[in-house]
Amino acid sequence: MLPLSAPLNKKKIINDPIYGFISVPDELIFDVMNHPYLQRLRRIMQLGLSNLVYPGAQHTRYTHVLGAMHLMTLAIGVLRRKGQDISPEEERAAQLAILLHDIGHGPFSHALEYDIVNGISHEEISSLFIDRLAAIFGEDLRRAQLIFSNQYSKPFLHQLVSSQLDMDRMDYLNRDSFYSGVSEGIIGTDRLIEMLAVHEGQLVLEEKAIYSVEKFIVARRLMYWQVYLHKTVVAAEYMLIHALRRAKHLAKSNVDLFASPALDLFLRTDVTKELFQQEEKYLDAFAQLDDHDIWGAIKVWQNHEDPILAFLCTSIIQRRLFKIEISTNAFSPDRIALEKEFVKAQTGFSEEEVDFLVYHDLLVNKAYTSGKQNILLLAKSGILLDLSEASDNLNISALAKPVEKYFLCYPSYH
Repeated sequence: MLPLSAPLNKKKIINDPIYGFISVPDELIFDVMNHPYLQRLRRIMQLGLSNLVYPGAQHTRYTHVLGAMHLMTLAIGVLRRKGQDISPEEERAAQLAILLHDIGHGPFSHALEYDIVNGISHEEISSLFIDRLAAIFGEDLRRAQLIFSNQYSKPFLHQLVSSQLDMDRMDYLNRDSFYSGVSEGIIGTDRLIEMLAVHEGQLVLEEKAIYSVEKFIVARRLMYWQVYLHKTVVAAEYMLIHALRRAKHLAKSNVDLFASPALDLFLRTDVTKELFQQEEKYLDAFAQLDDHDIWGAIKVWQNHEDPILAFLCTSIIQRRLFKIEISTNAFSPDRIALEKEFVKAQTGFSEEEVDFLVYHDLLVNKAYTSGKQNILLLAKSGILLDLSEASDNLNISALAKPVEKYFLCYPSYH
């Protein structure tokens, strides 16, 4: 009798709400999908605290990586049909690379990266996980690592994983739009993939895709302001950042604090990139972290003796979110000081303590970054055109400029 971990049939199909039925390409990919490192992504929300604004945004990073893998399969099929030589081994490695591209994300990843795990990026953690999986699964994962880290001999395979027109972005725009209900994020994925080509080893688009890619860039700009950088989502995320920052401050001062073993390790240690690389226990602990560690902790911290931590956690749990103001100009030091003084007067907290309750920062929306792996269009004449130069419909050069907005966030006592 076979153990439960070894099903007889590994040729599965998955019913995805975005694409319909998608296939698991082969048995090795099925085994990697079922590894605990990947299964952890089922317990990590793709959009963090965005569901406090868009209640339907409950999808996970696991569904996203499966969708991105499906798009990778379609893209490779298109490139092969156009004469590109891609071996079955290269196809499998590219599918694995996109499947694993988000494996290094932690719960509420952007919040955690401020203080809890700020010595190493999620891309670097993904790379460490892929190395571990390569030791288990062998050559296919080593090839996937080369593609993921842009060290493979065919650069376009990496560009399908990570670029300004990759399968990651194509999936998350459509998926996040679907689950949030924000229709502006919908893009013509099928047409964009059908227009992909390779020129001198680089990923390009056929020139006739220009209007589809313009819509893609506009969709990114709109989704950032409406979903990813929605002001209420920003307020909630900064409250969580400062709740974790306060918890770490208390933990390092040897204050008794409830936390799962994995979270406790990161609260009490300043984890550097070197620690991750040299001591296996940090990657082991990170592999145990998911949304439940954070939610379980902040539920308990509502009743902590520290009033700052308790106030922040109670406000998050009960969705009593802080007031937030957005401006195209930086808030003056006098205005920031005024809000801090008001909070101090209402609470009796010290200057240092009020820093955990009043926040100001800069939001940057980059829909298209000119000069960083620019999207290139291939004309029928064989000439390559930069997207910003070829566009005659929308001013892509304007969209390439980052839009910066400032915010000031504070408890609403008014």
